[in-house]
Amino acid sequence: MGSREISLEVKSREDRSCCAKRQSDEPPGETQAWDVPVNAEDRGKRSVARLRASKAMIGTNFPIVASDCEGPLRVANVKSFAVDTIAVTTGRFARFVEATGYRTDAERIGWSFVFHHQLPDDFPPTQAVANTPWWRVVEGASWQRIFGTADTRSTLADHPVVHVSKNDALAFARWAGGRLPTELEWEHAARGGLGDVRYPWGNRDPDDSFLPCNIWQGEFPNFNSAKDGHEATAPSDSFDANGFGLKNMVGNVWEWVSEPFVNAPMRHTHTNNTLSALKGMALLKGGSFLCHQSYCFRYRIAARTANTPDSTSTHMGFRLVYDENRSC
Repeated sequence: MGSREISLEVKSREDRSCCAKRQSDEPPGETQAWDVPVNAEDRGKRSVARLRASKAMIGTNFPIVASDCEGPLRVANVKSFAVDTIAVTTGRFARFVEATGYRTDAERIGWSFVFHHQLPDDFPPTQAVANTPWWRVVEGASWQRIFGTADTRSTLADHPVVHVSKNDALAFARWAGGRLPTELEWEHAARGGLGDVRYPWGNRDPDDSFLPCNIWQGEFPNFNSAKDGHEATAPSDSFDANGFGLKNMVGNVWEWVSEPFVNAPMRHTHTNNTLSALKGMALLKGGSFLCHQSYCFRYRIAARTANTPDSTSTHMGFRLVYDENRSC
């Protein structure tokens, strides 16, 4: 894979994000013009955990990226629901496309963002993103051609599907008979019954001797030692499950949730100008294989980030939840 050196200059921790956003002349928004059958997935093809109605925690009293509105810690009621034990895989998404003929945003638009280390050294020059130059605009990159060239559906069938927008995730959810989780549901599921903890396994920080999830090891964005065994995504069922039986709730890929980012817990602390800038932005949780404590310390349960609903990249995916009044 490529090894181009990138200089990293940022003003503060709060300026640091590993994500890139689509640039459009139109304000970001969600498109729901899909013609896909409802609740048509074979339920035998998925694995879910059932969570009972209970009190649930969201947020933290010890925010690390304050501008992301991570706090404060609150408690709310959550209804019973079922949740995918792993992120939706490329193989599962392929069955959706085969059954419906659905075309993703990346396929319709014609390009997506690929992390620079995922491209070979001899890859032709391509546009980089100004504030996040490790992201390259790659023509033809999509869920079935991760790097824009060879078909990767078979080799990455058990990996989380990527190059999928929030719009794509919503279309899949319609077909599968599920929905994207709320942030409260996502955090409740990620905590695995442990309560007020930083990570799905507790409070111990990952390091080179403790590798409970797929994140960056080394010096971001130029050197990844891959001590956890993965330079990019890991299979969706990698690493130990949390107390609810869920895997990769942090690290690996960012996961789309249902709310827009402007519904931030501490949004009253923002100026009107900041709120205006966040209009139309969608919310993601969990961090990805690109997160590192020195730069994008967002592989924590309370961490959060924003992106436009049509943005796609090699580090964003999703999992679904299912209402318990439906058969799972």
